[in-house]
Amino acid sequence: MPNSLNLKIKAGPGRFSDANADEFVDKHMRVTIKISICKTEYHYLKQKRGNTRENTMRSILKATAVSLATLVALAGPASAELTGNLKINLDTSNPAPRATMEALIAKFQSANPALNITTNIIDREAYKTQIRNFLSADAPDVLNWYAANRMKPYVNAGLLEDVSDMWADGTSIANELASTKGALTIDGKQWGVPYTYYQWGIYYRKDIYEELGLNEPANFDEMLSNCEAMLASGRKCYTIGNKYLWTGAGWFDYLNLRTNGFDFHMQMAAGEIEWTDQRVRKTFENWGKLIRMGAFIDDNQNKAWQESLPFIIDGSAGAILMGNFAVAPMRDGGLTDDQLDFHQFPAITPGIAMAEDAPTDTFHIAAKAKNKDNARAFLAYIVSADAQTEMNNGANLGQLPINSEASVDDDKFLKQGFEMLSSNSPGGVAQFFDRDFPAEMAQAAMEGMQEFMVFPDNLDDILERLESVRQDVY
Repeated sequence: MPNSLNLKIKAGPGRFSDANADEFVDKHMRVTIKISICKTEYHYLKQKRGNTRENTMRSILKATAVSLATLVALAGPASAELTGNLKINLDTSNPAPRATMEALIAKFQSANPALNITTNIIDREAYKTQIRNFLSADAPDVLNWYAANRMKPYVNAGLLEDVSDMWADGTSIANELASTKGALTIDGKQWGVPYTYYQWGIYYRKDIYEELGLNEPANFDEMLSNCEAMLASGRKCYTIGNKYLWTGAGWFDYLNLRTNGFDFHMQMAAGEIEWTDQRVRKTFENWGKLIRMGAFIDDNQNKAWQESLPFIIDGSAGAILMGNFAVAPMRDGGLTDDQLDFHQFPAITPGIAMAEDAPTDTFHIAAKAKNKDNARAFLAYIVSADAQTEMNNGANLGQLPINSEASVDDDKFLKQGFEMLSSNSPGGVAQFFDRDFPAEMAQAAMEGMQEFMVFPDNLDDILERLESVRQDVY
């Protein structure tokens, strides 16, 4: 046994070089100990007898005991690389998310050539209906999903793995992902890890606004005035594809957050507010002003969100309320950053603090997974600062990283979103309607919202129906 040990556990070729790494340096010895996931190498350096470096190294190794324990928990016994199998189910069927995830998985595969990775990419909407079945009958090791109430039914059904060990105090995950721990916590335990979040807001044709002499609206009256000018020019104010319901829920979120505030909105999500409450009705009345003036494209209830994008791309609609994931397909459709811009949803009720939707996307381990050690290693990889910087840049997901050590890409819309969420959302940050509300309530409400956008005069019946559902759900 050599007198001194220089221990390096590193990711190998093509790795994220500092992913999840704890680093300890003795400058006098020029010794570095790095601990990270994937590929492991040990280097032994002989030192002269009687050298005090052995004692120094012992101190360093003692200091890294917690990190070593975490490494073993996440990656299993030290070995050259991960072996066995890893099955991953994803809903990233749209082109940009698909390419991003495939590239990240390929890098993980490159670092672990003996690992047999199977990736199943399922249509995004079909995934939502299939997830319970595949978790129950043919479980993957890893799956992507959503935080908060969207994961709760599967936690309660015992279909997701408790990964609280990965969030233990002192781990890099606990330190670098602390801002989202609450969204991954149910009954005091953590059930997944986050990998991205993104702003919602209004993306608009800046060139058309300039042509019509319009400015970004600061309040609802200005929003309505802009819309009148847009309609007078022969265009629709907003494009929307509400076939799958959630896009309309985005409009409800913002109208309710601006009309009644974040606390009221979350009280609704908790079942504490009746749907027939006059304050809820006021939110729908504000929405009705836009609907009745013809602000939205026709037949939107029969269009997917992707099918609504050509209307803003060709200029027949002036704007869209959407998450930042819509930027990539709009750019692909030919819009330049000189034509496309972004603004925060305007204020409605004076004195109501601005609050935002910023949904958090997550990875989980199935409770019935057959390869949980490999799954934990993959989760540790996917939340590393380097991985999150790469996946969220403007050329890939075009979203915001969760890891506090990651970098926000030099992208116009990411910078605008980061500024809005970090500096101009004092009211709070919601996950999104169908993530904050229980599934049964969310489904019924979104169906009612779709109906309201087509038949706004049905509001009384819709609200009474939703109040009946609330009483059954909560």
